[in-house]
Amino acid sequence: MSAVSPPQTEINAVIALYSNGQIKEALDSVESLIKNYPKEPLLYNISGVCYKAIDQLDIAVQSFEKALAIKPDYTEVNYNLGVTYRELGQLDDAIKSYEKALTFKPDHAIAHNNLGNTLSDLGQLDDAVKSYQKAVAVKPDYAEAHNNLGVTLKNLDQLEAAVESYEKALALKPDYADAYANRGNVLLDLKRLDEALASYESAIALDPDLDWMLGNLLHTKMHLCLWDDLDNHLNELTNKINNSEKTISPFALLALIDDPEIQRRTAEIYARERYPQSHVLPKIEPYPKHKKIRIGYFSADFRNHPVSHLTAELYELHDRERFEIHAFSFGPDTKDEMNLRIKAGVDRFHDVHTMSHKEVAMLSRSLEIDIAVDLGGYTANCRTGIFAMSAAPIQIGYIGYLGTMAADYMDYLIADQTIIPQENQKYFSEKIVYLPSFQVNDSKLSLPATIFTRQDLGLPETGFVFCCFNNAFKITPATFDSWGRILEQVDDSVLIIYANNESTKTNLTKEIALRGIDSNRLIFGEQLLIPEYLARYRLADLFLDTHPYNAGTTASDALRMGLPVLTCIGSSYASRVAASVLTAVNLPELITTTQEQYESLAIELATNPEKLKIIKDKLVDNLPTAPLYDTPLFTRHLESAYVTMYDRYQNGLEPDHIYVEH
Repeated sequence: MSAVSPPQTEINAVIALYSNGQIKEALDSVESLIKNYPKEPLLYNISGVCYKAIDQLDIAVQSFEKALAIKPDYTEVNYNLGVTYRELGQLDDAIKSYEKALTFKPDHAIAHNNLGNTLSDLGQLDDAVKSYQKAVAVKPDYAEAHNNLGVTLKNLDQLEAAVESYEKALALKPDYADAYANRGNVLLDLKRLDEALASYESAIALDPDLDWMLGNLLHTKMHLCLWDDLDNHLNELTNKINNSEKTISPFALLALIDDPEIQRRTAEIYARERYPQSHVLPKIEPYPKHKKIRIGYFSADFRNHPVSHLTAELYELHDRERFEIHAFSFGPDTKDEMNLRIKAGVDRFHDVHTMSHKEVAMLSRSLEIDIAVDLGGYTANCRTGIFAMSAAPIQIGYIGYLGTMAADYMDYLIADQTIIPQENQKYFSEKIVYLPSFQVNDSKLSLPATIFTRQDLGLPETGFVFCCFNNAFKITPATFDSWGRILEQVDDSVLIIYANNESTKTNLTKEIALRGIDSNRLIFGEQLLIPEYLARYRLADLFLDTHPYNAGTTASDALRMGLPVLTCIGSSYASRVAASVLTAVNLPELITTTQEQYESLAIELATNPEKLKIIKDKLVDNLPTAPLYDTPLFTRHLESAYVTMYDRYQNGLEPDHIYVEH
């Protein structure tokens, strides 16, 4: 009669083979042992680990299950099965396995940590936090768990607490590149830009090939207007993207490279790595045709935020005879004026900020939402995972992110012919919905009563006033070069721009001086409340747009206040938005096509008061009837598109480009 268990020497020999990377030899040995000792669970565990090492995950699962059939309370096997299920994308099964492991060994710190990772994958962030906290309670020196806790706290918008977690991780493991990188992400969100930059630099020094770091570093430098060696960095960035490396987020790229093909490649890499299509939920079976088409708007920004300032009236104006309007809010419940207005303007408002991606997708499905509209894309606080799980049979991107999602689960992207010419369709994974005008606005927005004096804003009493209130990261060296040459040619002119960081102001002051311009001619405008921000435009004479990431909301704000906007149209979506806005107020003469044209027209308008007055008068005359501010008309156009895509779906047709006529 053979022994129940194999000799330890034979087990040690198999483990040695595995440890030396001789996986096939280890498998051959363990399979041989299993024939002689079929009731030994340890052997099935070793077999599963070996199969997992050669990426035969389904067979690994079978081996682990055989071990558990013999010994259900085998902690390490339950743990290994959890790891394998997670790699397979079977996240619910992974959670069950980790929980079984912890039932038998509650102090299994690594299991707590990995359970947290899986819960985080599902968007169950509060539960993930609890798991990480248990991990560090069991093992206070567990640097990786502190780091993972920080990531999840950031995603919950608990930024200061996230910084504390990263600091603990780094105190335990000073060479922890990922923790430096993650701390940089939070510090950037906190607008602590210098500290963010230092953290990213530490991460790169430790690991030059760390995923996404080059992009994060460059984005932070753009916020600070630190442009040293930018051309070399951009060449490196482009090469990495062409090699399919995880280099930069699609959003950060918009301000750096005006190339729609590179932007699509970047989004494809990002979607594949960060937001792959999830099959946690089954395919949506066709809903019965609803009397009212059910539209779900999904956003983290149903509050005082540019997206809501543009879209608030849209929700109110939807035809309730034909549409049922839902808002899914995964941002903070601010209860500010805009938040309350949106709650009142939709049929049902769903506060889902504590729900996982899966739970939100399931809620949307339970409500039989026909069309899910993502208002965030790859911007801050996005919840792309909801759409990866298919929240609705038809999924659309609009307004928040100015580019392709490059994700199979997004069906349509709303634009117009200016933003995406037909020859550019190839750079978008989505089918394009062509509206007569892309940008929605709020026609109810009243003009501010505030009247500023030049002195109030630190402006000289005389002289031409250029302005740009785009975020500082949109200012490129080439754009700033243009502004310098414009100021040089227009005597006594000044440029007022927005910068909310002292280091950014210092760097821009140095840059303008390097271009031979008196730094006193560069004036920094502070962040103001909406009425005061709008009133400030009255003291400017011409808005100078940035390239390649144009003004969007700021462009329509300036035009609403009677201020002409000068832009240089590019190739990518983000570099054509201002041109779309100008087209929608019938001012195509302010759309230039080269940097030279842009500078020349700015100088001409600043030195030819008659010509500028003609344009300003035309703008004022156009405003009452301009499509840009005709929200009822925009709503009807958008609804027409919704009906078309819904009818296609109901008839079993695949998404296709949609053209809505005037």
